[in-house]
Amino acid sequence: MTSELIKVESYTVPKLEERMRLSDFAPGVFKTIFSKKGIKKAIKNGYITINGDVGYTSDYIVGGEIIELFQPKTEEKKPSIDIPFQIIYEDNYLAIINKPAGILVSGNKRYTIENALVTKLKKSKQKDALMYPEPIHRLDYPTSGALLIGKTTQAVILLNKLFEEREIQKKYVAITIGHQNETGIIETSVDEKPSKSEYKVISRLESRKYESLNLVELIPFTGRRHQLRIHLASIGNPILGDLKYGIEGLTGKGNGLYLHAFSLKFIHPFTNKTVEGIILLPKKFTKLFPNS
Repeated sequence: MTSELIKVESYTVPKLEERMRLSDFAPGVFKTIFSKKGIKKAIKNGYITINGDVGYTSDYIVGGEIIELFQPKTEEKKPSIDIPFQIIYEDNYLAIINKPAGILVSGNKRYTIENALVTKLKKSKQKDALMYPEPIHRLDYPTSGALLIGKTTQAVILLNKLFEEREIQKKYVAITIGHQNETGIIETSVDEKPSKSEYKVISRLESRKYESLNLVELIPFTGRRHQLRIHLASIGNPILGDLKYGIEGLTGKGNGLYLHAFSLKFIHPFTNKTVEGIILLPKKFTKLFPNS
């Protein structure tokens, strides 16, 4: 990667009612970098300037400033790898895939879903097509199921907005242990932040070891890290196979975490049609609950 930088975008800040830190203001401003993570990385690398001076995370924006985004003249290419996964839905703007359990969505490692997307998805024909499609949200390493992908710059911005405004309906299915109420709402805070999940027991299976195994439908209303796992553990019904939040001696062995992102439903930001991606339960679920 060369040290020479080229200017990519420029933005004049309108008058603001309240000052904001650069790291909070910049996400959504540029078309080239749209995620908070990407903006923070650009600031750290010195790629964002304020009135010609290098910007820092702690700098305040009040209005009237010219914010400019730079990038290296030669960018390092991401690795592309082959990971088998099912494509549930795909068009020119977005895709829904079935993420296998036991694979990272993204990160510093080579073997991630993000690095496999370019080899599996069709390149968008839109003018703002991304060279590397981008996951819009995350699923834990041991969790399988529906993962939403953006294929253009504008699609990523709008899909992130749908998530922030809670316009994307997510439904999960888990197998929990112990006697559990038929339905319930859990509002235990996660990382000291308000959190809310709703559950409904679909089926039960008596068990000598676990007292009961429960096939549970879950709807998260907030998106905290490990939220569903923490919430179910907090009411005494941890997810089967949860080594982090489960009960010692009752986590199960060899089959991983029994948590599956069953469906995503939302209004397509470009066609205004309803998109619903449903992914049937993995075999390890149906072995315990054959009629599910």
